[in-house]
Amino acid sequence: MRIGDHVHGTVTGIQPYGAFVNLGNDIQGLIHISECHYGFVKDIHDYLSVGDEIDVVVLDIDEFTGKISLSLRCLEEPQVPLVPMAPQNEDHHKHYWTSRNVHEGFKPIQKRRQAWAQEALKEFVAK
Repeated sequence: MRIGDHVHGTVTGIQPYGAFVNLGNDIQGLIHISECHYGFVKDIHDYLSVGDEIDVVVLDIDEFTGKISLSLRCLEEPQVPLVPMAPQNEDHHKHYWTSRNVHEGFKPIQKRRQAWAQEALKEFVAK
């Protein structure tokens, strides 16, 4: 068995977080609730029951524990077609940190720099 394989199994148990599937030869995998169906799944019992014969896709096999992650969702077509977003007009969505009508830039800092330096020097000498 490899990642990406389509396998057949039987649902042997259901928990709030997912369903356990017997894949034969004492091999068991888990379908997490998020992999049962596209969209929000409030109750896994709405989609699966113990004893159901299902086809699933192997998502992952943990190399240390041997746990197998399965998916039903991979075999479904998305309910909402995946459409690429239209490019947005970048000029329309510019964000400014200050008012774009005020063009001060670094000039106010340059004007105050000498006074700040003298003030800092006075504080330094006073200590």
